[in-house]
Amino acid sequence: MTQQVVLLRVGIDSGCGGIQGPLFKDGSFDFVCIPDNKGVSVHTYGNMVGRDGRPHADYFAESRKKVMADQHVHVDPEWETYTYGDPTPPKRSLRNLRPGDFLVFYCGLQKWDADGGWDQDHRPALYLAGYFEVALAGLAGDFDKNVLKADFGMNFHVRYRTVFEKQKEDLVLVKDGPGSRLFKKAHQISTEGKDRAGKPLKVLSPTIQKVFGSFGGHISIQRSPPRWVEPAFVDEAIRFVTGLE
Repeated sequence: MTQQVVLLRVGIDSGCGGIQGPLFKDGSFDFVCIPDNKGVSVHTYGNMVGRDGRPHADYFAESRKKVMADQHVHVDPEWETYTYGDPTPPKRSLRNLRPGDFLVFYCGLQKWDADGGWDQDHRPALYLAGYFEVALAGLAGDFDKNVLKADFGMNFHVRYRTVFEKQKEDLVLVKDGPGSRLFKKAHQISTEGKDRAGKPLKVLSPTIQKVFGSFGGHISIQRSPPRWVEPAFVDEAIRFVTGLE
């Protein structure tokens, strides 16, 4: 059966959290998750630490740091046991992923300068962050409770019982297989386009369209549902993402 590849935007952004993730001079980055507005997570921006030992709360404006240090974090995807979950209708198609398929994550990043602040001379862009080589995918109700505990127990939507009980009927879950990883370096995939009103819009760059295709002409990736790679581009897309650092 032919493999499938799907691109999905995740992580904090200006609309959900108020910032982008930080992109460092050497091309590395910190993957920063969105806030947990349910207030159940054991993770906060104060206790989540980036690759250089900096707490994620440090990336917020000085006036927000104290408050954000105590803000709970919705850790999803999680890169400890490699799971992803979502109960919303736009993500429901992910239940159709099969073992061996690729779920490729991208996120918004902005350059973080050497002095410890945002580089205002560079606009945020969208970058590949990592991927899952899928082992399991489906609706939560499709899985035995032992599978939920063993394979998805660290996922935000399963880990917290009050969340799971409310969402289980609609919750899509994806679990990685061998080879899944969070990249060490970010890889830009967007360029600046314009929407119908002439406002700036992040779209898939011409170079990256040669890898992933144009999704049937729907190249806007600023805020989009899962983008399924057309069959003619699947092999090239897999070769590309598995070859990244």
